[in-house]
Amino acid sequence: MKAIGYSETGPAAVLRDLDLPKPFAGPRDLIVRVEAMSVNPADTKLRRFAAPPDGQPRVLGFDAAGVVESVGSDVALFRPGDEVFYAGDIMRSGTNAEFHAVDERIVGHKPRSLSFAEAAALPLTAITAWEILFERLRVLRDASAAPQTLLVIGGAGGVGSILIQIARRLTNLTVIATASRPETVQWVEKMGANAVINHRFPLHEELKRIGIPQVDLIASLTASDRHYEALKEAIKPQGHIALIDDPDTFDIVPFKRKSVTLSWEFMFTRAAFQTPDMIEQHRLLNAVAAMVDRGELITTLTQDAGPVTAANLIRVHEQVETGSGIGKTVLSGF
Repeated sequence: MKAIGYSETGPAAVLRDLDLPKPFAGPRDLIVRVEAMSVNPADTKLRRFAAPPDGQPRVLGFDAAGVVESVGSDVALFRPGDEVFYAGDIMRSGTNAEFHAVDERIVGHKPRSLSFAEAAALPLTAITAWEILFERLRVLRDASAAPQTLLVIGGAGGVGSILIQIARRLTNLTVIATASRPETVQWVEKMGANAVINHRFPLHEELKRIGIPQVDLIASLTASDRHYEALKEAIKPQGHIALIDDPDTFDIVPFKRKSVTLSWEFMFTRAAFQTPDMIEQHRLLNAVAAMVDRGELITTLTQDAGPVTAANLIRVHEQVETGSGIGKTVLSGF
């Protein structure tokens, strides 16, 4: 089968076209014919820093939409021919391949109203956003709950784009998103942000400018170390901060005085450690698909970069590494 991978760490140019054996299905696995996939920061970080095991090429990719080709002996949730979308497992070979093996417990039924490309933009970011809101920040899925304020740092990125939508549709949160360019401001407003502030200025000063000096909750999706001082000022006493990025250091001691809770979100945890609640990702992806089909959420796809080739994937990796993208970029077909 066709695939794209790398044999040594380095810049995007290390990616190359490969011809690999088709994967075999474990007992709970689906073999999916990948129709479309998207690129996430996790792909670029692994390519730069994670050497392939035993000198074998590593295939990346943690988002896919496709069709179930075959199923393992213990599969109960899907059957061949089902259209699916999912974000994969960081411990296994990725979705930059014609066929992919994935545990059924982290797979959802693709939204019927979306194309494969539109659906492939959503899984990893939707899982991350859902887990931030409802499992890390413990936000109530209840529009009548006591109102709170949520600051989303990096609102125009993939996670921010779907996080804003889910928060506005399922909670009573007032959502403040950060963006710095006219096009990103317009995008986060389209996603549903109640207010937008500029992350190129101190966030606590920007919050004061719009009349909200402190917030109850913060989803810090990028540059947490750069915004560290502002986070200390912007969070309310007894507030909650969730982080997803990789700051070199993040000292939690100064948050003690305010009794602030800090939580990490890493959507690969459940699959990597085979946690007993692993199937929650199947359930939440189905919930997201249902919301899309009801018109409550929209795809965050902003660019289709063409077929899955090493040349196209190199270009998208380089684009993602600039950190200036809006929404998600997808590649479709081999």
